[in-house]
Amino acid sequence: MTEALVVLVTVPSRQAGETLATALVGESLAACVNLVGPITSFYRWQDEVHRDDEHLLVIKTTRAGYAALEARVLALHPYATPEVIALPVERGAAAYLAWLSAAVR
Repeated sequence: MTEALVVLVTVPSRQAGETLATALVGESLAACVNLVGPITSFYRWQDEVHRDDEHLLVIKTTRAGYAALEARVLALHPYATPEVIALPVERGAAAYLAWLSAAVR
């Protein structure tokens, strides 16, 4: 297992995704953010099933940088309870992982 994390965050629009991605990379909280979408999300919220078009951020960061990244996402995100899920990276290309680690403060 490496120190790298992939963090998934859904947002309601491309503009919201661009705002978050620009802040996270600009503030060195993430090495890279991919903005994917639109996607269709189905979820339960307040005892009702919802279907919404969203965009997905695939964020690359480190374990050490996660807390600051999460705090920034929560501060900037338009949802009251945004999805912020961190997944460990078990393996990866050594050069990429070294770049990722160096890019995150």
